[in-house]
Amino acid sequence: MEIESGARNDRPRLAEALALCRLHGATLLIAKLDRLSRDAHFLLGLQKAGVRFVASDMPEANEMVVGIMAVVAQAERKMISTRTRAALAAVKARGKTLGNPANLTNQATGRERSATVRIEIADRRAADLAPIVASIRQAGAISLRQIAARLNERAIPTARGGAWSAAQVQHLIARIEQASR
Repeated sequence: MEIESGARNDRPRLAEALALCRLHGATLLIAKLDRLSRDAHFLLGLQKAGVRFVASDMPEANEMVVGIMAVVAQAERKMISTRTRAALAAVKARGKTLGNPANLTNQATGRERSATVRIEIADRRAADLAPIVASIRQAGAISLRQIAARLNERAIPTARGGAWSAAQVQHLIARIEQASR
């Protein structure tokens, strides 16, 4: 439960609730849509992050409303894209060379970018799980198997949706510790 302005972005209780929703695949229930956020970018981020939400004052204001916002943003992006293409065509018609050979990508660059994205996703998930692992440890779970069992008891799935093993917990703890350095 949180009582904060929708205009604020630094909301630890909301961040905690969103992390739990992502971990459990749950739906976030909010009293009023404007209490969640008045920032369309934030609402679109919820949908992109896979967090479903329902506002009790406007139950239809879920993914549909966010989708409408996204459609409006997409229309604006298309207009910008059209104007940019026209401007670049005009520059090219004047004889100027467009592009920078240094910005051309190859397969190695694509693999590096893919690895970077996968690492970022794993780091965010580890950050979501860090307080839960800490509470499990505080409750007396010492071994990796005990921590895995407690995560499974709480029905928190692994990143791929399965059950936790000691090896996965070991990797998770290593990632959490690396992030805290």
